[in-house]
Amino acid sequence: MIFIGICGASGSGKSTLARELVKNIGARCLVMNQDAYYFDHPDMTDEERENFNYDEPASFDHDLILSDVESLMAGQPTPRRGYDFTHHRRSDPDEMMDPPDVLIIEGIHTFHDQRLCEKMLLKIYVQVDPDVCLLRRIKRDMRDRGRHIENIYKQYLNTVKPMYEKHIRHYADDADVIVMQGGKNAKIVGILAGYVQNLLTNKE
Repeated sequence: MIFIGICGASGSGKSTLARELVKNIGARCLVMNQDAYYFDHPDMTDEERENFNYDEPASFDHDLILSDVESLMAGQPTPRRGYDFTHHRRSDPDEMMDPPDVLIIEGIHTFHDQRLCEKMLLKIYVQVDPDVCLLRRIKRDMRDRGRHIENIYKQYLNTVKPMYEKHIRHYADDADVIVMQGGKNAKIVGILAGYVQNLLTNKE
């Protein structure tokens, strides 16, 4: 199995890049979203969950991510994880993930856990201007997550931007490849897909 990590700021185009790679690689691919691995907080009130810092590395269950990746790399199916962004609660679907030829994980702290990074054959950092990321985040959160502009603005100033400056922008130093312009960069998608296809051919 080829294991690829994609990291970058919120709104940088990580999910788009993962989808484009899947389309272009042409093998059995599986994308894991780090967002599905937020810790659940059933004891919090709705207001507490709304104001929680979801951009801090400790908000993710890194041990569970590692366990699921190790299971897939060992050829074992593992439960698919899910998260309800409207209510800020874990919401795992009743389905399994089968081991693929190419496993891709994407998220803002994909490179945080060194144990996970050591298993990645390719580490990709998506670098986009922060203003563009913010505009994309506003559009996504209003369209897909039922958020209001006041809530998005408050969260961006309180947690998103500070955590980007403290943690996320530094992950670029750990990357094998830095992708500019986000997931729609067709040239780099073609180059990366060709590289992965070549690795798959050599494995066979």
